[in-house]
Amino acid sequence: MLLVDGEPVSASASPTSGSSRGGSGGRELVAALMGNPGLRAASERLTAEPERRISSVEAEAAAAPRHVYVFQREFATVDPARVELVGTDEATTCVGVVIRNNKTGMTSISHMDFPKIVEGGLKQMLELLGDDNAPFDVHLIGGFDDVSTKVVHSAGRKHIKQEGYSYPLCCRILEVLHKSRQQFHLRTFCVLGSNTTTDSYGNTRPIIGGFVVETSSGVVSPASFEMNSRCPDEIVRRIRVSVSSYDPNWQGRLLETYDTHSDAFEIAPACWMPDWAEMASSLNQLSDSEVLLQCSTSPAAEPPHFVENERRIWRYLIENPYWQDTFPKYKPRVFHRTSDGRWSRYSIVSSS
Repeated sequence: MLLVDGEPVSASASPTSGSSRGGSGGRELVAALMGNPGLRAASERLTAEPERRISSVEAEAAAAPRHVYVFQREFATVDPARVELVGTDEATTCVGVVIRNNKTGMTSISHMDFPKIVEGGLKQMLELLGDDNAPFDVHLIGGFDDVSTKVVHSAGRKHIKQEGYSYPLCCRILEVLHKSRQQFHLRTFCVLGSNTTTDSYGNTRPIIGGFVVETSSGVVSPASFEMNSRCPDEIVRRIRVSVSSYDPNWQGRLLETYDTHSDAFEIAPACWMPDWAEMASSLNQLSDSEVLLQCSTSPAAEPPHFVENERRIWRYLIENPYWQDTFPKYKPRVFHRTSDGRWSRYSIVSSS
């Protein structure tokens, strides 16, 4: 059940009556929460904060805080005794979800991208947070009014924009949280209109595309991560986002990435067909503007490095057409944190 200021959220439609796309219950919950003065004030404070930059230099410093980064469709549950910061960025139509147990400080974060993974994904997030009678704190950050833009200006031309993605995702997240037996105290609801600005062309885009959570206090701040701070195994993890939609092992689930108990990254395997290399080669022939239009849910809102990241993924698939070379025996790629905060070379988890 969702709570705001200690009181249950009321919506005129039942939250259990919706579909995986976000039904009437989700729409009613969005409307109720967007109109809440306290949540609107919290969003205004958050969007006014300066963005914290997590840099590779900071990550290598001896006294730098230990952090865990999650990519799109990933999640991680972290122990404050081991990890000081946990965060994500590069979100446009996606929504970041934070669930924190205030008694223990255990914090779970995910980067949700599609309504069909929400129910299973939230179940994964809750597994290691403990079964507490007290409500967990929840922060929802990301997504924007992408549906309000009918035309995208790119490379001096106008293009018809696709249907919005953020709204049905927000609806579904709220539905699943609200129908749960667990109580969730919604602290931040910085999504949709509360997280929308307009560029010089009139295109809407998110104000906040990334954030970080201080695990000791639960404080959430806008943030962006330098490339070397999105580690370890950046390219392989990006590839999993693309191929997992076609891998039956990941249907309706978030990608497993981080082992809470050992403070190690265990990049769970995903498989792809050899013809992905051919598709990657074809996509790599597209112009930058064509890449944006064909590969993004929000082509006018992507960060400058979006296209180059896509091309790095395609180059890897061209050079590694067989998933077995990346995930031998369909085993995770494992990275351990060293004493200086870096990550050791991966090894293969042996069968038990």
